[in-house]
Amino acid sequence: MDVDTESVTLVPLPTLPGIPPDPEDYTPHRNQQTPLILDNGSTHLRWERKSNQPLMLFGDAVDVESGAKTQSRTPWEGDVLLNFDALENALDYAFVQLGIDAPSVDHPVLMTERLCSPVHSRALTSELMFEQYSVPSLAYCVDGVMSFYQNNHPVASAPSDTFSSDGIVVSFNTASTSVIPILNGKGILSHAKRIPWGASQSADYLLKLIQVKYPTFPTRVTATQSNWMFRTFCSVAPDYTSLLRSFEDPAVLRTSERIIQFPFVLPSTEEKTEEELARISEKRREQGKKLQEIAARNRIEKLAQKEKDLAYLLELRESKGEYGRSFDDDATLDETIKKLDSDVKKGKKKEAGGVGAGVAMDVDEPLEEPSFPLVDVPDADLDEDALKEKKKQKLLKAGFEARARARKEKEKEREEREREEKKEEEEREADLAGWSARLRSEQEALMTRIKDRARRKAALSDRKSAAAQARMKSIANLASDEKLTKKKRKGGGEDTFGADDADWAIYRKINTAAVSSDEDEDLAQLQLIEQKLLTHDPTFTSQQTHASIASQRSALLSAFKPMYEEGDVAGNTRIHLNTERWRVCEAWFSPGIAGVDSAGLGEVIQNILSRFSDDEKARLVNNVFLSGTPTLIPGLVPRLHSTLRPLLPTETPIEIKRAEDPSLDAWKGMARFAQTDEFGRVGMTRAEYDEYGGERLKRWWGSNWNGGF
Repeated sequence: MDVDTESVTLVPLPTLPGIPPDPEDYTPHRNQQTPLILDNGSTHLRWERKSNQPLMLFGDAVDVESGAKTQSRTPWEGDVLLNFDALENALDYAFVQLGIDAPSVDHPVLMTERLCSPVHSRALTSELMFEQYSVPSLAYCVDGVMSFYQNNHPVASAPSDTFSSDGIVVSFNTASTSVIPILNGKGILSHAKRIPWGASQSADYLLKLIQVKYPTFPTRVTATQSNWMFRTFCSVAPDYTSLLRSFEDPAVLRTSERIIQFPFVLPSTEEKTEEELARISEKRREQGKKLQEIAARNRIEKLAQKEKDLAYLLELRESKGEYGRSFDDDATLDETIKKLDSDVKKGKKKEAGGVGAGVAMDVDEPLEEPSFPLVDVPDADLDEDALKEKKKQKLLKAGFEARARARKEKEKEREEREREEKKEEEEREADLAGWSARLRSEQEALMTRIKDRARRKAALSDRKSAAAQARMKSIANLASDEKLTKKKRKGGGEDTFGADDADWAIYRKINTAAVSSDEDEDLAQLQLIEQKLLTHDPTFTSQQTHASIASQRSALLSAFKPMYEEGDVAGNTRIHLNTERWRVCEAWFSPGIAGVDSAGLGEVIQNILSRFSDDEKARLVNNVFLSGTPTLIPGLVPRLHSTLRPLLPTETPIEIKRAEDPSLDAWKGMARFAQTDEFGRVGMTRAEYDEYGGERLKRWWGSNWNGGF
């Protein structure tokens, strides 16, 4: 298959990790109670003081070293924080980079957690922060709400406690998607919903689709590579059903594909000089000549041995001596001598005549009719031994006559075949076009019969199909046939099943396991017709044969998964993405196509809006806010708009906007909020932790409500 190399995208190789920066100077922040902002994400941990830029921790060096990749362990299991040893190591690194050299982290901490985070996970996190690091206070917030706070705060220059924006936050996280309504700047967490589908599930789903599409792909596709393909090539379709209908045209499907080239190694071929090739050829000729000489010498030795055996047997017959155990009588000896003499003559002809003798040997020599003298002699004139010999001669005569009849039938069939071939040749010479048209019609009829048989066999595999139901009806009819009683037989009733050969076809119809003899006959006849057409009809090509037509792939299937030649190493290490580019993202709106039992985004938002009045609905949908890195996927905003439009009155305006910086706006919103006076009131102090426990938190507009007080 020819592919434009400019349209092929190479898989990026893992980059080497950068050198970590030197720890910052801790002197300006010592004993200053500067808030620490920790955006604890599933793939990145971002930390800094309230005024500096965030840094990324996870993902730099893991993919470079295979050993580190197998032993790597993140704090998150899906969307739940569970591995607290890994979290402690990450926080240790973060605090070291911040230059904190004190025995305790004497700074109030604002940390993110997932919507509806389990209280067990929160309790262990609080225990780690208070018991291990001795932080003075700890506040939790939901990342999507803080990203909304950053993008909808009325004062851009300075933080303020005044925040009264309305809207719906759709937060696309790594392992889930959260929908949170916000009225008057307060998150209504009691009406919030979460979908168990995120960017990691999308990348895993794409990897599974690739594995199904390319089950024998020579290179292992890793989760990191599938994540890169998801973020680079996937997009959201405005109308997924219409898009699939447009792909019925193979040309449209080809224009939508993206080709990814994976690394490959060309096979090393050793080029030989002309002298080496000539030396190898001469060596092969010498070996062949030696083998011929050995074969000829073996034939001469066998012929000499047969001549020696023939001379001994002739001398034995002339001497009229005892035959011993080798021969029972003269007839057996004569038969052995005759066979041996025939073998000797054939061997001499082959040695003397070469190819011509070989051709002569292929012609069957006429067999002499043996004599059976005792067959016509009456049994009364024979003794016991003669009777045994007569019985033996009868069997020999019957076998000889059967062979003679078979030879005559073969000769008759050969003559009949020669007459038919001659007649067909005359017809072909007289009217080649008519002869070709007749054979083509016969070929078409045979191929149609074979296709119908294959179609019926496929239909029988479905028990609800018409063919399967007809088969069951035939079996039921055979089982329900009443046997004729003796009285009915005497009265003239008779079972006539089997009188017509067509009656036995019913067993062929109901037997789905056995191969039909008609199918073998049709294939043999079809092969004979196609061979005649290929030989005599110059307009009939090998592409028109049944084998070529049956092996052809449909244009749509070829566009969906192009095939490369077996020796094309580069082509066989390419992945063609077409329908998968939109199918993966469609799972956010229809999780059922990926096997997830959950409502899609449109249904979840509709369920949330149904709990508010018409005025509140208008305020919410007038500011649909998208946060999270997956919001950068092309086509997400138009698709969400087309999903929400039928759910609302036509006069209700819908405005959807994306975060200015989907990856960092949550951290920026936390940093902005940490500079307000309200931040000092939402944190849980050490005394409150000792009194209420680690699973509790202060309920405020940006936090979860479960476990709040």
